[in-house]
Amino acid sequence: MPFPSLPLLGKTALVTGVSRRKGIGFAVAHRFAELGANVFIQHFSPHDDNQPWGSDDLDEVRAGITSAQIADAVFGDLSLDLAVPNAASLLMEAACRLTGGVDILVCNHARSGSDGSIFDMTAELLDGHWQVNTRSTLLLTRAFAEQFSGHRDSAPRRPGERPENTGPVDEFATGRVIWMTSGQLHGAMPGEVAYAASKAALAGVTPTVASELLARGIILNTINPGPVNTGYLDPETTDRPLEEIQEFVRNTPFGRFGFPTDPARLIGWLATDEGRWIVGQVLTTDGGFGL
Repeated sequence: MPFPSLPLLGKTALVTGVSRRKGIGFAVAHRFAELGANVFIQHFSPHDDNQPWGSDDLDEVRAGITSAQIADAVFGDLSLDLAVPNAASLLMEAACRLTGGVDILVCNHARSGSDGSIFDMTAELLDGHWQVNTRSTLLLTRAFAEQFSGHRDSAPRRPGERPENTGPVDEFATGRVIWMTSGQLHGAMPGEVAYAASKAALAGVTPTVASELLARGIILNTINPGPVNTGYLDPETTDRPLEEIQEFVRNTPFGRFGFPTDPARLIGWLATDEGRWIVGQVLTTDGGFGL
């Protein structure tokens, strides 16, 4: 059966962390637009203002996405700090107002900077990354899932107890959730203990949450995009020494850092019916960087 040209027609996607045209979030939102989806984005430029790569023109970000949408598709956005405790419910409510509901959630946002080695760690540093990278992702996923009535009972249960299987979920598996992790499972990330810990938590809990969401007809997977140059790997805006990394990358199969469009293609495919058999996985899409 041929892949439809607009497989996400009529679907509404919420993508977080879409503040810059060089970012993965922008590439994902743009890809969803190309596939026919209505798109709602979250951004928080004050975070980027404090980074070496700086913030972007949000009007240009919006225009870049809407220009890729089909004629009848709609677009919305919200500036929101996801460290705020009730941010998840505020964001989901705003996104649902766009078309009445959200079918696809991509938690692309992340806190960068303000990190260090294990000897630099404080409760404040650890909590700051946990709040944005982990807590908001889990709460946003809950808010998203509460839209779905469920194919079988998915109420909270005792540890280890599974919901009764009442039949195949194939026709009910219409929701999609994508989380983003990093390469902390494949090697050291010196000087990024708080960030790596917050992302490792998402990778580690992926199978657990995926099993619970499936009862509601929602498919969750987590993506490790490898080293994607979103500006932090440009010599003039990097926040790390590049010479050793660049030498290593030259000897990888593709000989380059990833482009934001590389993970965006995989995420776009996972959001379609073609990707519904992949559930609860942490998928690495790094062009052979790990080899």
